[in-house]
Amino acid sequence: MKNFRQQQQSRPKKSSLVIGREAVINALKTGKQLERIYLQQTLGAAAAGDIVKLAQQYNVPINKVPVEKLNGFNIQNHEGCVAVISKIQYQDLQQVISFIVDKGQTPLFVILDGVTDIRNIGAIARTAYCCGVQAIIIPDKGVGALNEDAITTSAGALEKIAVCRVNSLMKTVDELHLNGIKVFASEMTASTKVFDLDFTEPCAIVMGSEEKGVTPALMKICDQNFNIPMTGNFESLNVSVATGMILYEAMKQRL
Repeated sequence: MKNFRQQQQSRPKKSSLVIGREAVINALKTGKQLERIYLQQTLGAAAAGDIVKLAQQYNVPINKVPVEKLNGFNIQNHEGCVAVISKIQYQDLQQVISFIVDKGQTPLFVILDGVTDIRNIGAIARTAYCCGVQAIIIPDKGVGALNEDAITTSAGALEKIAVCRVNSLMKTVDELHLNGIKVFASEMTASTKVFDLDFTEPCAIVMGSEEKGVTPALMKICDQNFNIPMTGNFESLNVSVATGMILYEAMKQRL
């Protein structure tokens, strides 16, 4: 039976917040790394338009929330807008690819599609770093916040491994293909077994959520789908455990 207990996350410290519309706009324009922007649901287009445009430009997620959520930050004069400063320094994917290739290394990336549990994300990052993954790729929406709790769960790995936040995983797969990087997707019903893949070539591994798996549209454009063979008749593995098993096979092939 799955555990449906609500996950408790610590409230961000006031020092990690950008408070007010003009302050958030200035932070975006000056290149400050923001984890997420919270906009009051009742803000009109005139008040929120510039923030939305800039957030889209810099791939910063926006959550439209009731005023009670903003008041819950225990701050005043928020003007219907609060941003959380990122604990992670997000990097440009193409720059990461070029850096890795220039060093003479073979790219090995992990793509997270719909993984929302920050404990799983932290555990995946920890294993990824230990197994030689150079970068984790996440979408700007539909993924758990990489906050202090995620960093703690990762034992600091999220601060050591490159993290690339993108606005479209579909476009990201195209970009990876243009760079000669194959994309493999984990899928329970696939006929190919994980140890039959060639992880010695440049590749990225897509891991989906435990509830829905990899998005069907994303699955279609991947180079190959694969499964982790199991002797028992069981629904699925925890996503962080499954990722660890896959990455260990990748590391074994590359040693």
